[in-house]
Amino acid sequence: MNNKKTRREFIQLASLGAASLTAASISITSPVLAASTNSDVKIPFKLGMASYSLREFPTEKAIEMTNRLGLKYIAFKSMHLPLKSTPEQIKKIAAKVRDAGIELYGAGVVYMNSPQEVDQAFEYAKAAGMKVLIGVPKHELLPMVDKKVTQYDIKVAIHNHGPGDEMYPTPKSIYEKVKDLDPRIGLCVDIGHTQRMGIDPAGEIEKYKDRVLDVHLKDVDKAAAEGTTLEMGRGIIDIPKVLRTLIKIKFSGIASFEFEKDGNDPLVGMAESVGYTHGALAVIA
Repeated sequence: MNNKKTRREFIQLASLGAASLTAASISITSPVLAASTNSDVKIPFKLGMASYSLREFPTEKAIEMTNRLGLKYIAFKSMHLPLKSTPEQIKKIAAKVRDAGIELYGAGVVYMNSPQEVDQAFEYAKAAGMKVLIGVPKHELLPMVDKKVTQYDIKVAIHNHGPGDEMYPTPKSIYEKVKDLDPRIGLCVDIGHTQRMGIDPAGEIEKYKDRVLDVHLKDVDKAAAEGTTLEMGRGIIDIPKVLRTLIKIKFSGIASFEFEKDGNDPLVGMAESVGYTHGALAVIA
């Protein structure tokens, strides 16, 4: 934390950020992470939405809710844009997102369990104009994925899922598999799943900074397999440390909120999380 700021100031600003984002009257003027008490500080990354957070809502409602939160970047999960959609259907939905003032920057999590699913994922992303696939390709398909990122110039950010994930439980497990591949293949560091493994997510982000392409933001109640999602700032993750680390490494991707709690009514908790993040950045930047 900036040594000019006291802990009391941090709590006040973070609380102010949360209070300003009540679900009934969300109003954020900036679509990017530009919240700062120092006007000369440029935060290199942006905030986005992982649409799995809005999994119980139809596509149009998910777009509306993302706008209410002031988030201008979204990665669609398949319930909002089915993988089996035709190119025409994909382009139609992508146009709706653009018309709402939001960038459909990616998709995920996309599982790639066969060569056919790899082909499908890249064609899907191409049709939508996406920049990144947040995916889980089987280990034996990584050589194929390596060729595809060159062919399509679409990044693949492999997502770690924590305890119980046999393929990619930790950021390290991903890095060891991709370190010698095209640099457009890297990590989507899910800070919640990383913490559930008992690993400091900020430390992992810094350690593998050359391959961190995407980040999923959340908080959890315990560093254990049974840990569950909480509003950011209420759990055990050192969120300010994560944000400081992203700034330190000059992360230029998108850090998307993935809020697994309250599937039928997520907006209040997400608003608190977005507000907390803006308040934290206002102090630490």
